[in-house]
Amino acid sequence: MKNVIIGIDVGGSTTKIVGFDVTNGNKTLIEPIFVKATDPVTSTFGAFGKFLDENDLSLSDIERVMITGAGSSFITKPLYGLPCYKIEEFMAIGLGGLYLSGLKKALIASLGTGTALVFAEEGQTPKHLGGTGVGGGTLVGLSKKLLDMDTVTHIEELAKDGSLDKVDLRIGDLINNNNIPGFTDTTTASNFGNISDLATKADIALGVINMVFETIGMISIFAARGCGIRDIILTGNLSSVVQAGDIFSTLNRMFDVNFIIPEYSRFGTVIGAALADCPVTSL
Repeated sequence: MKNVIIGIDVGGSTTKIVGFDVTNGNKTLIEPIFVKATDPVTSTFGAFGKFLDENDLSLSDIERVMITGAGSSFITKPLYGLPCYKIEEFMAIGLGGLYLSGLKKALIASLGTGTALVFAEEGQTPKHLGGTGVGGGTLVGLSKKLLDMDTVTHIEELAKDGSLDKVDLRIGDLINNNNIPGFTDTTTASNFGNISDLATKADIALGVINMVFETIGMISIFAARGCGIRDIILTGNLSSVVQAGDIFSTLNRMFDVNFIIPEYSRFGTVIGAALADCPVTSL
């Protein structure tokens, strides 16, 4: 018989689940999965059943279940009689970010429907610093109006053929022989500040993605500076968008910070929930 701790993150659009096998005293990560959320209760039980089936686990293998996320308030009873605990989401974000990055101290930006910023340090309770309403909801909402598209994977696929030349106003459009340290002619001066009638749907898709990520990036940089650190861990669904790597790498070079998108970045919060040693509420 195994000994497994389960983490579940009940979100607005997806429910994520992960496990740690602690049978031999070590915490071994079991591959996380997610399911689309129709309603919180249905998706939670569906994700749980799917996870057990795919990993050949039985209820007797489960030590406890740690639940977090906005939809967790709808889960009011233990799952199948197992010990179940609710974990404060910002704590889960912080613990998950440190685990995925291997760092002892960092700012974690959780890129979900909006964006939450959490400062985490090993041995300390993670601290929620604030955030912004700009996030995946912004990307989907604007794309629905501007492009008649509301599926993130479709938007990012379209954006692969886009260019910002006919969308954003750049430093090079304003200044001859730019000599601002750290900036280049292609540095954004104004998102959508140079929108052209000739801009294609692909250009607009890239412009929306770029605006969302640059906004999140700059807010994260300001928060990291306030904490006296350079390392910023990106987690959440939006961190897996293909354009994220290039955009945040550019911000790294410009502002001497270290944006990191770790493996399993989209599962940061649920991993943190499973790792929590101090449950808040027992179901």
